[in-house]
Amino acid sequence: MLNPSFAALVKNSPILPVLHMESVEDAVNVSRALYKGGITCAEIVLRSPVALDCIKAVSEQVPEMTVGVGTLTTPQQVTDSVAAGAQFLVSPSFTKTLATAMINTGLPMLPGVVSPSEITQALELGITEVKFFPAAQYGGAKTIKALSTVFSQVKFCPTGGVSLNNMAEYFANDSIFAVGGSWMVPKDLIANKDWDAITLLSKQAIDAIKDLDKCA
Repeated sequence: MLNPSFAALVKNSPILPVLHMESVEDAVNVSRALYKGGITCAEIVLRSPVALDCIKAVSEQVPEMTVGVGTLTTPQQVTDSVAAGAQFLVSPSFTKTLATAMINTGLPMLPGVVSPSEITQALELGITEVKFFPAAQYGGAKTIKALSTVFSQVKFCPTGGVSLNNMAEYFANDSIFAVGGSWMVPKDLIANKDWDAITLLSKQAIDAIKDLDKCA
């Protein structure tokens, strides 16, 4: 790996919440609630006008939480996100241009892939940790199992359709080092500002992973 290991970053809580935040205040409170439940990393996606502001606020006000950015699709977004305080980088797709921009930051990173060709392109750049997205639509755990027989050096973080109910199926494959999802941060709980409920869902997720012996 050219960059710090993403797997090492999430080793103690191998679950990556995907946060679509519409409010800076909510982003701070959600991050605190997640951390209280045992989740130490959170990905704020660039799907709202205040996403970069949310990353900046969480990095400053919740320093115990490792906050990163998701839905990166351009090199300029990479630059802007790092300036806002993002500590890791996640993209939903793969191009050499985008991946190179991510590599050049020196931060832990996860480019998105779904095909053997994309994985091969990642390997050509020295990348061995990837996001598999959208996981459910591209065959989920079965597809990753098939890919891992060919690309044994690659580690995957599936996102998209992963939940508490099917998490064990993914973690049964040793090539999967973490999963991403948003089930512990449902929109209704955010709207109702029910931070305690988000903490409980986070703890439930972490406890389930511990039962699978995936936490350090």
